[in-house]
Amino acid sequence: MPTASAVEDWSPSSWTQKEVRQLPEYPDEEALDETLDHLATLPPLVTSWEVKRLKKQLALAAHGERFLLQGGDCAEAFKDCTADVITSRLKIMLQMTLVLTYGLNTRVVRVGRFAGQYAKPRSSPTETRHGQTLHSYRGDIINGPAFEPETRRPDPQRLIQAYHTSSATLNLVRALSEGGFADLHHPEYWDLDFMQESPLAEEYHAIVDAIEDSLSFMEAVTDRPADNLQRAPFYTSHEALHLPYEEAMTRTVPHQPGVFNLGTHLPWIGKRTGHPDEAHVEYMRGIVNPLGLKVGPTMTSTRLKRLVRILDPEDEPGRLTLITRLGADEVESRLPMLIDAVRSIGHSVLWCCDPMHGNTEKTDSGFKTRRFDNIMAELNQTLEIHARDGSHLGGVHFELTGENVTECIGGARGLNETDLERAYKSHVDPRLNYEQSLEVAFSIVRKYRQMNGTVRR
Repeated sequence: MPTASAVEDWSPSSWTQKEVRQLPEYPDEEALDETLDHLATLPPLVTSWEVKRLKKQLALAAHGERFLLQGGDCAEAFKDCTADVITSRLKIMLQMTLVLTYGLNTRVVRVGRFAGQYAKPRSSPTETRHGQTLHSYRGDIINGPAFEPETRRPDPQRLIQAYHTSSATLNLVRALSEGGFADLHHPEYWDLDFMQESPLAEEYHAIVDAIEDSLSFMEAVTDRPADNLQRAPFYTSHEALHLPYEEAMTRTVPHQPGVFNLGTHLPWIGKRTGHPDEAHVEYMRGIVNPLGLKVGPTMTSTRLKRLVRILDPEDEPGRLTLITRLGADEVESRLPMLIDAVRSIGHSVLWCCDPMHGNTEKTDSGFKTRRFDNIMAELNQTLEIHARDGSHLGGVHFELTGENVTECIGGARGLNETDLERAYKSHVDPRLNYEQSLEVAFSIVRKYRQMNGTVRR
C-alpha cells in the first residue's frame, strides 16, 4: 500500500484542490453537502479484509497464477436491482468462470461491474433534442435517462439511493456466493432459461460433465467432500467517477494502516479522467485499495510511466491493474509501446484487456453497438502481443449481461443490425448477451491453447 511518505501531502479531500472533470453541477449545493455528510455516517459496503484479500489475488494474476474476469453492466440502473437480474448476472459469470478455469487450468478471480457502477462519463454535459437542451444522462447516481427537465436535473438524493441499492445488490451476491449457489457440485443452478437453445450448450455441458466426473473421483479417493468448492467469492468494482460520493465512502479502519475506499473493492480511473495532475488521479493515489486504470489509444509512454509512478509509487504487488481499451485497429501500433514503457521503469502490473470500449460504433439507424468480430480481434491481438513481447495478459474486462439482449452484432447466432431493435435495453453502452459472453470464454481458452500448443482431452 502507499507508504506514509508517499501520501504525506494527501487527504481524502485533497482532490478538491485539483481540476476535476465529469462532475455534475448540482442546483442546490447545501442539499448536496447535507447528503454527503449523511453518507459518511453510513456503514461501509465492503471490508478492509476483503480489499486486502483481492489485492493478493490480483498480485497472483499478474504472474499467471490467477486469471481476472471482470464483467457486468455498462451502467447499472436502480430499477434492475432485482433478484432475477442480479442472479442472471452471477450465472453468466459463473459459467464463464467454469470454462476459463477448466480450459486454462487456473483459478479465476471474479470482479463484478456491479454494486456501484451507477455513474457514466459523458462527452458533453448537455444534450439537445428538438431544440430543447437538458443535462446529459450521467447514470442513475446523478439523474435519470428520461429526456425531461426534472428527471435530468442532478439530484443529490440519488447518492443515498445508490448506496442503498449497492447494499441490496451486495447482500444478495454475498448470500448466493457463500450460501451454496456457486457450488461446483451443482452447476445446474447456473443454467439460464435460454441456454438450452444455444449453439454453445453442448460444448458447455460437456465441460460440466467432465468436472462432475473429476469431483466424484477426487472425493472417492480422499473419502471426503470438497467443501472448499461450494463457495465462489465475488468482488465489486466501479469507475470512481463521482468523487464526492467516493470521498464519503473513504474511511480509516482500526488496527489497519492507511485509508480505504469502502464503497467498493476495486475502483478504477476511466479514460476521460486519467490526467496525472487532476482530481481523479489525486484521489486514487492515496487509498489502500487495488486500483484500475483504463489505458486508451491516446495514452503516451511518458504519461503512462508518470501515472504508474503516481498511483503505485512503491511497486506494490496487486496494487495496479492496467486495463487496455485500444480498439482492434490500434492494438498492434499502440500496445507494444505501452508494455515497453512499464517495463522500462521496472514496475510489475496486472495487464487486463477491455476489448469493448475501443470498438464502439453507431449504426445508420442510430443504435450504438459493437461487433463481436472486432471485440475478438482486439482480444486475440492483445494476447499475441503480450506473449510475443515477454509480457502476460492476466485478465479481461467486459460489459455483459445475463439477459437475452441484442445489443452487440455477431456471435454464434450471427446477430445483425436489424436484430438490435428487438431487445436493446441498455441506456448507455451495448453489452454482450449471455451467449456472446460464454462464446468469449471459449474463445479465450482456444486462443491460449493455440498459443501454448496444448490440447485438453
